[in-house]
Amino acid sequence: MPIVAQSTETTDWVSRFADEVIEESERRAPGKPVVVASGLSPSGPIHLGNLREVMTPHLVADEVRRRGHEVRHLISWDDYDRYRKVPNGVPGTDTSWAEHIGRPLTSVPAPEGSPYPNWAEHFKAAMVDALAEMGVEFDGISQTEQYTSGAYREQILHAMKHRGDIDAILDQHRTKKAPAKKQGQKPVDEAELEAAEGSGAAAEDDGTGSAGYFPYKPYCGDCGKDFTTVTAYDDDTTELTYTCTECAFSETVRLSEFNHGKLVWKVDWPMRWAYEGVVFEPSGVDHSSPGSSFQVGGQIVGSVFGGKQPIGPMYAFVGISGMAKMSSSKGGVPTPGDALKIMEPQLLRWLYARRRPNQSFKIAFDQEIQRLYDEWDKLEGKVTDGSALPGDVAAHARAVGTAAGELPRTPRTMAYRTLASVADITAGAEDQTLRILSELDPADPLASLDDVRPRLDKAEAWINTQVPADQRTVVRDEADTELIKSLDDQGRASLRLLLDGLDTHWSLDGLTHLVYGVPKVQAGFSADAGPKELPAEIKVAQRTFFALLYHLLVGRDTGPRLPTLLLAVGQERVRKLLGA
Repeated sequence: MPIVAQSTETTDWVSRFADEVIEESERRAPGKPVVVASGLSPSGPIHLGNLREVMTPHLVADEVRRRGHEVRHLISWDDYDRYRKVPNGVPGTDTSWAEHIGRPLTSVPAPEGSPYPNWAEHFKAAMVDALAEMGVEFDGISQTEQYTSGAYREQILHAMKHRGDIDAILDQHRTKKAPAKKQGQKPVDEAELEAAEGSGAAAEDDGTGSAGYFPYKPYCGDCGKDFTTVTAYDDDTTELTYTCTECAFSETVRLSEFNHGKLVWKVDWPMRWAYEGVVFEPSGVDHSSPGSSFQVGGQIVGSVFGGKQPIGPMYAFVGISGMAKMSSSKGGVPTPGDALKIMEPQLLRWLYARRRPNQSFKIAFDQEIQRLYDEWDKLEGKVTDGSALPGDVAAHARAVGTAAGELPRTPRTMAYRTLASVADITAGAEDQTLRILSELDPADPLASLDDVRPRLDKAEAWINTQVPADQRTVVRDEADTELIKSLDDQGRASLRLLLDGLDTHWSLDGLTHLVYGVPKVQAGFSADAGPKELPAEIKVAQRTFFALLYHLLVGRDTGPRLPTLLLAVGQERVRKLLGA
């Protein structure tokens, strides 16, 4: 596995952050592991936008490891957050799940049919599997386990004792108007909504009630929900009294023994920075605006908890080709698992590695995925021959593996668009797929489909799940004799030139040369003539010829690349359909 050069030798953003993180970690905690962090809420499908929350620190942590430093990448599963609403589009849920609103995510049943014990574990599991496939090493921390075990007891009591200081910091921002939402700005996420609305009833404001401000929100001992208001607290005895507006339950507990509540979000996050000693944690656009969690947390972590705010780049949103930007509160948004069904983990890692965190980008689920794969394969070629730029070399190295080694890869590279076309035409028939792929390069025929897996499987999954049925390729059973009879002399001559050349050009490169060459020859030029030697009319003639072939082979104006289509159909059937 090649080691990526440090920032003095390359310009990639990961190395620059690694420099800062190593220096800052040595200043804060010399000799101790470098700590980077991510936070994910399993309130619904964890989507590709959330993945940036993980990939940004992962890439930095991995660079730090490559340099020989010990690193901990923490992923805090915010599974003790309240269940805010029933997400749209989640199979196995209906309106009855609304009865659980206000309970911790780990106290909500999993969608029907799920093998997991609760809502949070159901959605966490898919992300854990995806991260494993992508080679992301992390230490997971369940906030349910942390809070219910009493791990944060001292921090909670400390926050309650200093509630006046916290209230004063929050009060600096309460009167400020929220900044106007800019065109294209990412919507606030679950945690930020919770911070704005309060951890319980919408009227609650970060723990402020008629009895004053309290940064702690209990879950009700009767109904289990957080529609609670703290009405009294004694610093000496730690006795806390609360009432629940959902079920009218009220009780007094000793907070030094009570483990069924949590700090409100804008206090919880900085508390964890200090508790874990986090040096690097990114935040989304919503967390980085004035008065938001990251900004307020930066004040609270130092003045209240005696810690320091992490180095934290703001990251921009991730979109999907042909879809609006993602929000986990809406159903149907693609997850990392969805992406990994149609693309290799190296490509997905590369999409996050090659863009700075503050640059937005899109992940393709439509035809654009073929262009992305072409770009990736071209980069691999440049890396191999030494012509790639240093920043591109660094992004490529981060995509193909980690400090622990390279990720499993497809042994033999074949164009994704070619594999997708073959999977489309053969409907996944392995014998036909092997025949076609073996004929792509007669000088080095493919011996086994295993040599082009898993890329072949990803391309086939893309065809089967992302390409509409009306865009699938169906080869004609019989020749279109009416169309053939209607051709003029030039049309019939073009078919004859193609048919005469099939035997000697039966390979991917050969057929490419043949189909582009027929219109050139008909116009009196050499089949080898380059674009600069040809008049513009030749391109028109080529398009006309291609449309004719598509109509005769698949009954449409367009289709898979013609050389691939011809190989897939087979020489005997091509001759039949072209009227030979």
